[in-house]
Amino acid sequence: MQDHSTQDDGSAVRRARFGALPERIAREDMIGTKAASPRDPERDAGTPGAGEILTCLAWDMVL
Repeated sequence: MQDHSTQDDGSAVRRARFGALPERIAREDMIGTKAASPRDPERDAGTPGAGEILTCLAWDMVL
């Protein structure tokens, strides 16, 4: 079993090295909101047949 003075010395060393815990950050400070960009039909349309190519590629990787 350890001596009480040894435990106190260890506590003092830890406190000197690490100090105190950092301050808590409020949830509101961690969350940010941003407006969504408008829909772009040209970008959403994609390339014709791209889904078929990806499906074939996925099956090639499995088999």
